[in-house]
Amino acid sequence: MRFIIQRVTQARVTVEGKTVGEIGNGFLVLVGVCQGDDRKVADRMVRKLCGLRIFEDENGKTNLSLKDVGGEMLIVSQFTLYADCKKGYRPSFVKAGDPALAEELYEYILEETGKEIPVVQHGVFGAHMEVSLVNHGPFTVLLDSTEI
Repeated sequence: MRFIIQRVTQARVTVEGKTVGEIGNGFLVLVGVCQGDDRKVADRMVRKLCGLRIFEDENGKTNLSLKDVGGEMLIVSQFTLYADCKKGYRPSFVKAGDPALAEELYEYILEETGKEIPVVQHGVFGAHMEVSLVNHGPFTVLLDSTEI
């Protein structure tokens, strides 16, 4: 499982011109699921995500978590996080989790993050989405379940 976490001052996701999720200060999280992922993996990733301290304290040090700053979260499914570009010029997505598994885990991640973070918005699984954001910093972090 992979999360791309972007610290934002605002972010929005639209489907067919309609806003389906929007936040102010917080995290925009792109979620990619691969074959073999399960709820145990998702639990580790959510725990790390919710505890991640990438907001600045009064001394300018990144010591504060999303909860510490009263931040919000926007979570968007993104199977292309498992694009394999080793051969040729057209990416392969064979490592991405099959849609049924990915959707189940995406919904589970939304549920679990909602237990920790009061405001969790989201995109629409499998839809063509447009995502806009203002990356604060910029500050972007990659969490890969094979590395935590």
